[in-house]
Order: sequence, then structure tokens, then C-alpha cells
Amino acid sequence: MDVKILVATHKEYWLPNEDVYLPIHVGCTGQAKFGFVGDNTGDNIAEKNANYCELTGLYWAWRNLDCEYLGLCHYRRYFGHKNYFDGTEKLKQKIFQRADYEKLLEENEIILPYQRRYYIETVRSQYEHAHSARDLEQIEDIIAKHHPDYLRSFRAVMNRRKLHLWNMFVMKKNMLDSYCSWLFDILFRYEKWMDEHNLSEQKWRLFGFISERLLDVWLFGKNLKKAEVDVVMLEKINWFKKGSDFLRRKFFGRS
Repeated sequence: MDVKILVATHKEYWLPNEDVYLPIHVGCTGQAKFGFVGDNTGDNIAEKNANYCELTGLYWAWRNLDCEYLGLCHYRRYFGHKNYFDGTEKLKQKIFQRADYEKLLEENEIILPYQRRYYIETVRSQYEHAHSARDLEQIEDIIAKHHPDYLRSFRAVMNRRKLHLWNMFVMKKNMLDSYCSWLFDILFRYEKWMDEHNLSEQKWRLFGFISERLLDVWLFGKNLKKAEVDVVMLEKINWFKKGSDFLRRKFFGRS
């Protein structure tokens, strides 16, 4: 089975010794090279990395790779078996190998991380507390004008309390072609709108955050057979800080 899992990284870091993974140096223009293919080769949008994050790697893979299945993960986050943070070396052993992906893809059309649940927020309100309501309002307008078949999906996902995060997935390359054509058309239109309204200075990492929400919009109603799996985090998460930041934004606004 021809499977490639892109590993987006911006620095030297440990990587699994498994041929299914293809590391890509995102945001590499003008940076020291460390042996991985760069997102500034071939057809690319590498100059947008500060705003698009791992999406410059996804765009590169979409436009330049020829394979049957294509996925995306991160240098600190991988699909894997159920785990607890019991030391980095043990966690590394939980990361999926080629056989794990092949087994899942024989029976499923897409692999996704388990959804995060927002118990006291909707997807829309969580985003608005962390970022800006204007973003989703304009994205909704773009979808209504240019992709009206997805307007119901957008509104349904925004009103839910669960979401697939991190732009992580594995799917057939021809399916990904369809997704990326749709996704980048929306993001490029929003970027153009921001530039026309002199809002460029507010774009830092914005498109990476928006795309996390749009993946579920694109998936909504497609009835694909999904495998939802755990994500192995190679670095500890400060859940107390994340929870405190979330509550502060919800009740006191963005700081």
C-alpha cells in the first residue's frame, strides 16, 4: 500500500525510523537546513508559513507528491495506540508504524484523531473567545458565495461541541485533492479580503487555526467510514495552564 505520512517540522527533532513517514521542513526559507525536503521546493506557498503553519507542508504535498494515501502529522504529535505520558521513550513505541496504517485503511476511508469535546462552548464560541468573531463571519460569507453546498455544514459544525484538531488525517490522495482545492480556495479568498482591508498584521498563525475548523465542515455529511485513533504527544501538556487560559478567554476575553 502506497502510504505517505507527512511530518511537519520547523526544527531538528527525533523522528520515527519508519519509511511511511516523510519529514518536511516547513517555514524553511532563509533558515538553516537540516536534511529534510523543504516546503519551498516545487509548487509551494512557503512564504505564507508564518500565517499558514503546517498548511504550507500540506500544500506542498498536495501539489508535488504522487501516492495512493497521504496523511499529515507533526514532529511532536503522531497517530498511535492509547497512551499515557509515561516517559518519552515509551511513548515513541506507541507511534503507528506502516502496518498500523495499512490495517486501518483496508477498512476505513479516513483516519482522524479522536474529537476534542468543548463541554461549555460551541466550536464557534470557543474560536471567538480565542481569536476573532470576524474570522468566522467572513469565512461563512465566502462559503455562502463560493461554496454554498457547504453552508449548512459550516453552520452545523460551528454549533457543535466537538472537533477534530491539529489538521491531522490520512486519506486517499484523490480525496485529499478535493479537500485541498476547497480548503485553499477559501483561505486564499479570506487572505485577499484581509489584505484589501489592511488587516494583514493580524494573520499570525490564523489560517492554521481556521483550517482546523474547516476540516470538519468538509467532512460533514459525507458519511465516510472513519477510524478515530489516539494521538501520541511527545511533549507534556500543561493542562492546568490550558484550562486556565480557556476560562480566562471565555469570561474575560482575549488577553
